[in-house]
Amino acid sequence: MNKYQLYRLLEKTESLKDERHPMFERNRFMKFLTWFMVAYYAALLLIMGVSLGFGLKGDYSAAYHRLDGGFFYLLIIDFWMRFMMQETPAQKAQAYALLPVRRSFLMKSYLLRNIFSWGNTFWGFFLVPFGLVSVVPLMGWWAFFGWLVGYWLLFVFNGLCYIFTRALCMKHMLWFLVPAVLHAALICACVLPDHNVLRVPFVMFMEGFVEWQLLPYLIVGALIAFAFWANYKLQMDMVYNEIGKKEEVDLKKASKFTVLNRYGIMGEYLKMEIRLRMRNKQPRIQFYMGIGLITFFSLALYFTDMYDTGFMKSFICLYDYVILGATTLISVMCYEGNYIDGLMSRRDSIYDLLRAKYYFNSAMLLIPFLFILPLMIIGKISVWMNLGYLFFTVGVLYPCVFQLAVYNKNTLPLNVKLAKTNSGTMLQNIISIVMLLLPIALEKVCVLLLGPVWGYIPLILMGIVGLAAHHIWLRNIYQRFMLRRFENMEGFRASRNG
Repeated sequence: MNKYQLYRLLEKTESLKDERHPMFERNRFMKFLTWFMVAYYAALLLIMGVSLGFGLKGDYSAAYHRLDGGFFYLLIIDFWMRFMMQETPAQKAQAYALLPVRRSFLMKSYLLRNIFSWGNTFWGFFLVPFGLVSVVPLMGWWAFFGWLVGYWLLFVFNGLCYIFTRALCMKHMLWFLVPAVLHAALICACVLPDHNVLRVPFVMFMEGFVEWQLLPYLIVGALIAFAFWANYKLQMDMVYNEIGKKEEVDLKKASKFTVLNRYGIMGEYLKMEIRLRMRNKQPRIQFYMGIGLITFFSLALYFTDMYDTGFMKSFICLYDYVILGATTLISVMCYEGNYIDGLMSRRDSIYDLLRAKYYFNSAMLLIPFLFILPLMIIGKISVWMNLGYLFFTVGVLYPCVFQLAVYNKNTLPLNVKLAKTNSGTMLQNIISIVMLLLPIALEKVCVLLLGPVWGYIPLILMGIVGLAAHHIWLRNIYQRFMLRRFENMEGFRASRNG
């Protein structure tokens, strides 16, 4: 079998991988939702491209020159969007690492597939209509094709920079600061001065693509080649480390959390919840990302006016409260599937574990409350909205998402950095959507009927009732879980061994 045939075989196995996954049938709703959102954003970009092109129709050169002068904004948006939908080559190549196939060939194949993937052309939904309106009438079709090729090469380089950064982030989360600081510095250099000093160089650089000059293509080509080589070296190193289970262990004194000893078995389960996020890579990354998103949205609402609409204020307030709990509670009991047999060996241990999870995640709501407090002081978010979403989250949303403890039966890895986690069952996806949409809809209806103050009283009362009755609904969840314990334990073992 030659290299081309092997490359085609790899493409075929990748296309069959998702269909043969045991979660394929349960993920049909999520796949439909994903394709719907892709079509929605493609249509949105298409409309933006046409409207922006016609909006600057009076001066065709200014239209695409203005876009070219700020093309880095598109690259920044594209870079951070890739974190939600793109894997690194090492994640894909690891599955073939023990087969008689050269790992160097695997890595090069996946890097080449990344270069020629459809994701690098997604911005074409915006650039093609914009270019047809602004570039073609002035410069012609040949210049239009050169302009598109130039942007495609930039997005290819951007994609390689992304997978390099994400691979480093798997080693340590602080690597997120490198692109964040770089992008922030680039934006500040263009926004803070009275005159954008980078606009003219950027326009001249992109004009080289329009005129098919050799130098811009050589520069971007050299950058792509260097990024390809750097990714190849880094990804190969990561695959070898993962296969060999090579770990960098820092010897440090373990925290005993002796203050929780007074609570007996409940204190031990609270310690386990804390250590779950401190010692295990995936829960720790989820926690850090939640803190990062809370910080981003809160600062954006505090320092800018772009989110001052009623819906966005409600969304940010709700999102800040649900994100920390949703990242782990949507998959409640899935991490515990790694040691479910030990938990089941003690009477009422699952009930005590659920109580500890509820108390811990409820206490974690203090973090978003501290972030929202300055927004209340400056008047961006009302006190009643803050209290309404706080009590509604702890007393209504958390009881709803805890119901998944009865039905979740897929073990999630704790420390495997390169494993691809599934996108969730249909029930998990539905509850995730409900958590973000139902409270806002309920708030708008109550405010419309009762006014801007009394409209939040029903949310607060429902939350207080759910909080006061937490022993009842947690006991109900525990009893239903025990009725399904054999089915759930079989699912935990099968997914853990697989």
